[in-house]
Amino acid sequence: MGARELPGPARLVPPLLPLLRLLLPLLPPLLSLLPSCPASRAAPFDPTWDSLDARPLPAWFDRAKFGIFIHWGVFSVPGFGSEWFWWYWQKQKIPKYVDFMKNNYPPDFKYEDFAPLFKANFFNADKWAELFQASGAKYVVLTSKHHEGFTLWGSKYSWNWNAVDEGPKRDLVKELEVAIRNRTDLRFGLYYSLFEWFHPLFLEDQLSSFHKQKFSSSKMLPELYELVNKYQPEVLWADGDGGAPDDYWNSTGFLAWLYNESPVRDTVVTNDRWADGSICKHGGYYTCSDRYNPGHLLPHKWENCMTIDKFSWGYRKEARICDYLTINELVKQLVETVSCGGNLLMNIGPTPDGTISAIYEERLRQMGTWLKVNGEAIYETNTWRSQNDTVTPDVWYTSKPKEKLVYAIFLKWPISGQLFLGQPKATPGATEVILLGHGQSLKWVSSEQNGIMVELPQLTFHQMPCKWGWTLALTNVV
Repeated sequence: MGARELPGPARLVPPLLPLLRLLLPLLPPLLSLLPSCPASRAAPFDPTWDSLDARPLPAWFDRAKFGIFIHWGVFSVPGFGSEWFWWYWQKQKIPKYVDFMKNNYPPDFKYEDFAPLFKANFFNADKWAELFQASGAKYVVLTSKHHEGFTLWGSKYSWNWNAVDEGPKRDLVKELEVAIRNRTDLRFGLYYSLFEWFHPLFLEDQLSSFHKQKFSSSKMLPELYELVNKYQPEVLWADGDGGAPDDYWNSTGFLAWLYNESPVRDTVVTNDRWADGSICKHGGYYTCSDRYNPGHLLPHKWENCMTIDKFSWGYRKEARICDYLTINELVKQLVETVSCGGNLLMNIGPTPDGTISAIYEERLRQMGTWLKVNGEAIYETNTWRSQNDTVTPDVWYTSKPKEKLVYAIFLKWPISGQLFLGQPKATPGATEVILLGHGQSLKWVSSEQNGIMVELPQLTFHQMPCKWGWTLALTNVV
């Protein structure tokens, strides 16, 4: 086909001019209706605390409220006293640990000899995942490496001291990651200890007052990059600063990479244990201390990491039933924590063969049962103007402002059948009160000043929506 002659400018202009004059005034409103282009990526975070601390915490974490912590490792094999067994036995030589070894193991037995006994032969990641889902948790954090240095994955930087070369001869991190991501809606997270008690390179660096950086540069940092790139955790829970400053660990440099370039840069959350002096001061969310529960509102997002076993994070053979928190106590921890703006990270310690003891399973399933009824007052809630009631003890508040809802969670059912709430101000004709799991509107009256008296339904024990704490949903109160 031959080339077609295009009309020249002289033939186009006259008929188009009237049309252009008509359309030009309409262009601005028409353009405003077009979808806006997505905003360009925010400027990279600098490797300084000022820059890193300004990073907004990914919203999923505050909405989640409740997670499961798992302390599992070679320390689970002696299963005595604490996950700090090696340190207490060999470094501090605490008598009960020394006697335990004398009474149960040959005189030449070393801590390293526990590793082949860490078999995980009954570990079933799918069953773990099902249990965590049933608990009502929204994220899980596994100890990928504790202070003993044994990694639960086949780290090439932990030669012959990892779960692929020794003991289980399996990548335990990978198995749990796959099960969590394929079988649940939980976020997958990892705990990682920066230092190792007895690693010769760390001890050498420590002797130099951390002017040398052999351990951090050749062991810790490469291992941490490997862990993130391989398993893409959405919670990275650092611990064990070993008394070393942030420039020794290159904490700010690593976190800048994590937030700017890593495969989880948009969703990962971090805690505050990245160097000596950083706790409760720097990082994503604050932990401040183990079992931290301030009982009042904090201005910064925080997490209460705590244990079902009152005395240990790891498995203990000698634990008695009274050493474990009851479900009533655990619900109280969750309610107090969420009311004050925190998340609860509740720890279990599996056995060395990879099973979760019946006492832990019971507590997790009980928590899930409670959350099925009361989760509306926990997940995706905000704090309220009052965290707890100043008149009636053991009443804690959360809220959902968009829905005009305030939740009053009370931990003791009053014998009188009437519950006085001293904080809410109700509006006759507009305020409605419902007991979650019951559903019917309850009668209430305003006091002369502040607060309302709620008439609770008369229920038998079996009619109760739950057994360990109850929630009133209050609509249109201030």
